[in-house]
Amino acid sequence: MDTTTEAEIRDLTTQRLEKAMGTFGTAALNSMEEHLPWFRRMPPDQRSWIGLVSQAGIAAFVEWFKSNEQTRPAIAGEVFGTAPRELLRSIKLQHTIDMIRVIIDVVETRLDELAAPGGEAQLREAILRYTRDVAFGAAQVYARAAETRAAWDARLEALVVNAVLRGEVDDGMHSWAAALGWTSKPVTVIAGFTPEDEEPEVTIDQMQLAARRARADVLAGVQGRRVIVIVGGEADPMEAARPVAAKCGPGPVVVGPQVGDLYDSTMSARAAVAGLRAAAGWPDAPRPVHAAELLPERALDGDEEARRYLVEGVYNPMLAAGAPLLDTLTTYLEQGSSLEATARLLFVHPNTVRYRLRRVTELTGLAPTDGRNAFTLRIALVLGRFAARSPRAQ
Repeated sequence: MDTTTEAEIRDLTTQRLEKAMGTFGTAALNSMEEHLPWFRRMPPDQRSWIGLVSQAGIAAFVEWFKSNEQTRPAIAGEVFGTAPRELLRSIKLQHTIDMIRVIIDVVETRLDELAAPGGEAQLREAILRYTRDVAFGAAQVYARAAETRAAWDARLEALVVNAVLRGEVDDGMHSWAAALGWTSKPVTVIAGFTPEDEEPEVTIDQMQLAARRARADVLAGVQGRRVIVIVGGEADPMEAARPVAAKCGPGPVVVGPQVGDLYDSTMSARAAVAGLRAAAGWPDAPRPVHAAELLPERALDGDEEARRYLVEGVYNPMLAAGAPLLDTLTTYLEQGSSLEATARLLFVHPNTVRYRLRRVTELTGLAPTDGRNAFTLRIALVLGRFAARSPRAQ
């Protein structure tokens, strides 16, 4: 009668495993070469690292098998500790699972040869338990790497947004953006507020998800309660802003002008931030609202770019067209937008007033008959007169 104990069978199986261990790695690599197309396409150095990982996994299994439950080593540390970080970036989790399957197959094909008499079931159960632990260990390694990569990406993203706001859009900033996979053109910057009682990371994740659904690229950063979003790859800035606005908190959402690429994005960012600050002056503004629609509020709030545009882009073209145009617009606005009153005061026919107001619209893109446009024109007139006053009056 065979009185060999389970522990003795384990010791005999361990001895067989240790003798055959040297051939396992070669057999595993040969099997990977045969069954895994992605492995055949890898460069030699990476295949060499995989061979070391396979050897480490087999050696760790032998140590694991012969040790008791209390002293068994941590699987992830034993198996994946030999792998460089570069290997994690080149091998997907699915590839790691494929490797584990191949190694299991190699071992199972020699199960009868490796197990001591009566130890086949014991070895088979050990293989199943060990590979389960290896799979969990691999998942933990990749999860930690993903968390680290996500944290690094978030820091890079914040650096890009801050650089755009500060106007430091140099090659270094473009390298950060490239590391995040950013290649989109044209670019629009959107400014809004974060939802109340929501973590900044959650806000950014929600905006990125909404942008992906709209097939746009997004870089976002939160500064206090303000959120700045750089959107690329969208033809219509207002369309790009709508999914972002839906994820912002209460308050205005301002869309800067569209620019050619990330190098020019500071101009869009400044306009959006200035508009966000000045939007309190127009409580009924649409959401989202274009920064150009907030020109009068931005000018009153001290935005020099808005002031410059109202003088150079609105007042000066009317001034160049002749004094009658400015006189007619000024009188029309002061008379409460009344054609008849304006015509009487200027001693001209109402049709002449209509013609001159149409010229104003053609030159500035602003219709004096529209209440909102009339407000913008009035601010432009004041700023233009300030700019034209004599030095002695300043």
